[in-house]
Amino acid sequence: MTSPSSSREHSRRSFARFTGTGLWRIMTDCRVQALSEQAWLEAAQTFIQEAVCPADKEPTAHLTQSVIDCVKRIWCSQGRNQGFGLPLSYSFVSVQKLRSRHHPCCSHLSRSCSAYETWAQEAGPNGNPLPQEQLLLLGTLTDLSQDLEQECRDGSLFVRDNTGILGCELIDLDLSWLGHLFLFPSWSYLPPAKWNSSREGHLELWGAPVPVFPLAISPDPLTPIPVLYPEIASRVLRHSKLREVQSNLAGKLVRLSPLVRSQQKTYFVLSLGESPLAVGHAVSQVPIIVQIPAQLVWHRALRPSEDYVLTGLRVSRIHGHRYRVWTTTPSSNLMLLNPECVQELELEGPFLEAEPKRFSVPSNSPDQKEQKTLSRNSTLLHYRGTVTGVLNEPAGLYELDRQLELCLAYQQFHGLRRVMRPGVCLELQDVHLLQSVGGGTTRPVLASCLRGAILLRSFSCQKPGTQSSHQVHEATLYEQLIWKRQLGLPLYLWAIRALVELVCKLCPHVLRHHQFLQHSSGNPSLGLQLLAPALDDLAPPSSTIRNAHNEILEEPHHCPLQKYTRLQTPYSFPTLAMLAEEGQHKAWASFDPKALLPLPEAAYLTSCQLNRRLAWSWFCLRSSAFHPTQVLLGILVASCCKGCLRLRDQSGSLSCLLLAEDSQPVTDSRLIGCLVRAERFQLIIERNVKSNFPSWKELGMGDFIQKRKARVYVQFFLADSLILPVPRSALHAPTPSAPPQTEPTCPEGPHVGQSRLFLLSHKETLIKLNFCASSRASAEVLKPTFSFQVSGIWLGGTQRKEGTGWGPPEPLKDENKDQKVLLLFLGSSVRWFAFLHPGQVYRLVTPHSTPMLFEAEGSSCTSQRPLELAGCVSCLTVQDEWTLELESSQDVPEELGVHRALPESSLPNLLSGNFTDSLVSFSAEILSRTVCEPLLAPCWTKPGNTRALRRCVKLTVALEPANCEFPPHLDIYMEEPHFPVPLGLLPGAQVHFSQLEKRVSRSHNVYCCFQSSTYVQVLSFPPETTVSVPLPHIYLAELLRGGRAPFRATASCHVVSVFSLQLLWVCTHCSSVCPQGRCTRQGSTCPTQTSVSQASIRLLVEDGTAEAMVTCKNHHVAEALGLHPSEWTLVLECARGPGRVALQFTQPGAQMESSAKMGEPLTLFLRTLCTSPSVLRPIVLSFELEKRPCNITPLEPPRLQRFQCGELPLLTKMNPRLRLACLSIQEPEHPGSLGAFASC
Repeated sequence: MTSPSSSREHSRRSFARFTGTGLWRIMTDCRVQALSEQAWLEAAQTFIQEAVCPADKEPTAHLTQSVIDCVKRIWCSQGRNQGFGLPLSYSFVSVQKLRSRHHPCCSHLSRSCSAYETWAQEAGPNGNPLPQEQLLLLGTLTDLSQDLEQECRDGSLFVRDNTGILGCELIDLDLSWLGHLFLFPSWSYLPPAKWNSSREGHLELWGAPVPVFPLAISPDPLTPIPVLYPEIASRVLRHSKLREVQSNLAGKLVRLSPLVRSQQKTYFVLSLGESPLAVGHAVSQVPIIVQIPAQLVWHRALRPSEDYVLTGLRVSRIHGHRYRVWTTTPSSNLMLLNPECVQELELEGPFLEAEPKRFSVPSNSPDQKEQKTLSRNSTLLHYRGTVTGVLNEPAGLYELDRQLELCLAYQQFHGLRRVMRPGVCLELQDVHLLQSVGGGTTRPVLASCLRGAILLRSFSCQKPGTQSSHQVHEATLYEQLIWKRQLGLPLYLWAIRALVELVCKLCPHVLRHHQFLQHSSGNPSLGLQLLAPALDDLAPPSSTIRNAHNEILEEPHHCPLQKYTRLQTPYSFPTLAMLAEEGQHKAWASFDPKALLPLPEAAYLTSCQLNRRLAWSWFCLRSSAFHPTQVLLGILVASCCKGCLRLRDQSGSLSCLLLAEDSQPVTDSRLIGCLVRAERFQLIIERNVKSNFPSWKELGMGDFIQKRKARVYVQFFLADSLILPVPRSALHAPTPSAPPQTEPTCPEGPHVGQSRLFLLSHKETLIKLNFCASSRASAEVLKPTFSFQVSGIWLGGTQRKEGTGWGPPEPLKDENKDQKVLLLFLGSSVRWFAFLHPGQVYRLVTPHSTPMLFEAEGSSCTSQRPLELAGCVSCLTVQDEWTLELESSQDVPEELGVHRALPESSLPNLLSGNFTDSLVSFSAEILSRTVCEPLLAPCWTKPGNTRALRRCVKLTVALEPANCEFPPHLDIYMEEPHFPVPLGLLPGAQVHFSQLEKRVSRSHNVYCCFQSSTYVQVLSFPPETTVSVPLPHIYLAELLRGGRAPFRATASCHVVSVFSLQLLWVCTHCSSVCPQGRCTRQGSTCPTQTSVSQASIRLLVEDGTAEAMVTCKNHHVAEALGLHPSEWTLVLECARGPGRVALQFTQPGAQMESSAKMGEPLTLFLRTLCTSPSVLRPIVLSFELEKRPCNITPLEPPRLQRFQCGELPLLTKMNPRLRLACLSIQEPEHPGSLGAFASC
């Protein structure tokens, strides 16, 4: 058992042991804290000596202690010391180290961690607050730049230490702070933006700086300062007695202009107004110009609605301003108005007279009245808000309070621009409010002119957004629009959006940003050139220059923002992909099989005919069809695979067809790589549809369309476009978004190489053929590739490169040798196809210096037979790296006799059956384009046969021979391998066909076919407006005049008799007769049991001058029989049972032939109807020639025919019967006035 005394002893020893351990720990912590403070103090002393202490003075302990005391005072004032007297976690940072930083940061010595978190939450959920770092900033606040020259002051503020100088922004400036050393407790640093050409970051000083040394307080003047108030000061300006005397002005600051830089001088204007001390004076304002460099910093210290005194002012006349104004002098001072320190200066005499009011005489001209009704007046107001978004920083466009747009472009806001980001609070004085400006802008816009002031009220806690280096070029371009083009706000806002569209279209993969936006020596940028046509129309360039003095000082106020007119968006610049997509969307939205094949025509077509008629159609969108008008824009490139021209931007490429003036083709290859802008163009969408509609009844069901594909391209004239050359250095190498086949080809010749001139005499079509690249190539790996060949004549020998030009031609080995040559283009060299045209002189340029390269005979051909057929002695394959240049025709020797006119075959030779010259050339207008059966294909294919049939396209054209009133029609067929069809072969287009093969059908109709030697040149595009020209009304005898007769016409005639009539019900799949709706074809099962009706009738008509055999088909039979639609439908339904009803009417007195039983009701009805006056009646017949003659003279001479007139026989000459196809039959309005005897 332990005694009490021993227990007390044990407790005493334990307490003593515990007390000794705690004291040791406390002493250790104090020792560590002392060491940390000592190290911090030593580092601070070193920094102060290096960065703050003047270089010409020895370091003093007083300076170091004052800085440390200042730090302690701020640190301890916020209760953040936590037992530490110094912010040991903070370190001093020099200006030099700040400038070397690449990331923004902030430091708040006077804020705790929780206070920083609260402050950072102001950035919002989507914001990115500035990261906090524990740094101490110490420096001198000054308005002097690094060179310390007074004249270099421009109103900017800087923080300077021994290591450098850094620009800064401060909310509230006290002029007494300048030149003193401060510790900045709360600040943020932002590195230079990419658009900042000075490459200088800046400081944002959040709170008031803390002086290291106490600031001296300026004593009050011993005597009151004599001052003039605004009312009297404005009167002094009108009199010359006191103009040379310096005066002091006092009043309330009512207006403050921004800093204006013009004519290498910086200034601002402040206006003093009524002061509470100026009792009994009328309300007046007096402007004061401050332009002394050392006084420009006043702009940062002035606050509206405060009372100020300005001393040492004098009266001056500003150049370009008709009135005198008050200006400061080098001895002028700015101070706050103290009522006890001023005294109003008493003036006597005429100074007390009131200033006469100036009235402007309004003009009543009609133009001004109309402008007044269209224009609106902006509203001047004061506004305070927060920037919530940066819409376009280089253009000075921001979002305020998520409701308004703010435009600062009409001011020179270079200093304010670097602090503008979401979270900045602004106070706007005398800002213009514009509503409903249009041009794509939907929200109201606040815009400040040179009279208004933009005051910074708080900085943003957010980091700056992502910036790009090209913004400096954009800013320069936008300044050009404001200060040189002097655009109004609505047009300026539209120009901003248009330039953004253009940059997105072309940069950076097609053009570099600086090339597109930067102004070159004396030339505007490409971006401004693209906008120039629209800007010239809406705002023609003005010779007047924006006068800053008048804008700030003139009363009444006049500035570019005062009046505005709502702008209808003039143009838009869609990407090529968007343009093609919109065109396809509208084309397929308008695709309606019922509209393409309207009733009653479609009701008689079989499935094959129906689907073939729907296989191809086209849709045209003109630029005027878009709202707003869309402008076509892209880089012109040549396809290395398809041989066509294409426009390219970042979204892709679009094929195009260009025509020069006077329907001439494009021949100058220097257009490759140029920027093309076209306001007038045609967007063509060719629709190719694969369908299996059984009959016309299913045309409204889209399930029968198996596949559809569109070919989209644009066509326009060079005269309607703006061509802007782009240097080769501005173009990038091919990227994934720019495939190699659309890579721009530089038309400029190589610096080293050789060339040779040739005259192109003939060009063949572009087709797919298999070519052997070398003798060792395997035919198994060959693929069809586009290729073409041209024939021409060498003009002189080879020429070598000499400097920037070409040397003289080398002498030829054999001067008497034929210089005809065959040039073969395949592979990438097909890109020259669009520029090569007969009759032009070209220079073939190669970078190689191989001797005799152009003189190799037949080296590119495996056989001499093609050369013999072409009449050439040599063949040359154009290599991929070779280029072509267009040369002047002056280089052509006179004996060659260049014929630039397109070859034309004579009309007799074209329509005759003579085959001595089977290749013909002519110009024609395309009337129709349809998909048809191949010329040598079987008429029917077994079901399940997957063998692809040869494609075939039929063009029906109207020839355009000279001195021909009614051009004849002709069919042209195009089959494999001539696909795809060349661009521009559309109905309504004028086209020249060269070396088509002429053929004559078994029915003696002339038609033409494409061959490998065929050359097609589009002369004009389809007209924008089609005028429906009525068919000419003629006598039938006029058709016997041959070529002078129309192919289609109208005649008033009489039906003499009916020759034959046939009604059929046929299978829609195989065209076999279908009695009772069942197909009768043996050995095959048709996929459908659908039948359609078909009808035909042959009539003999005459009009007193000639007679004709007229064939009417399908619904025209009902017109010929005079049946109403319901009656005709009933007749066809009656013929469904037998499937075929045919009546043959022979000569009078003979028996009628019929395929049906004579006693059947339908046969009796039709026989009676065809011999009744209901059919044998006067009609107005619209027709076309059923048989196109092979020559322009009648095939048969007139023949003698005997007639019986009562008892007297008559013998007369009769012209041969004409064969016509019915287009329509109408009833005459006046049945008595028909034929040739109507005028007798």
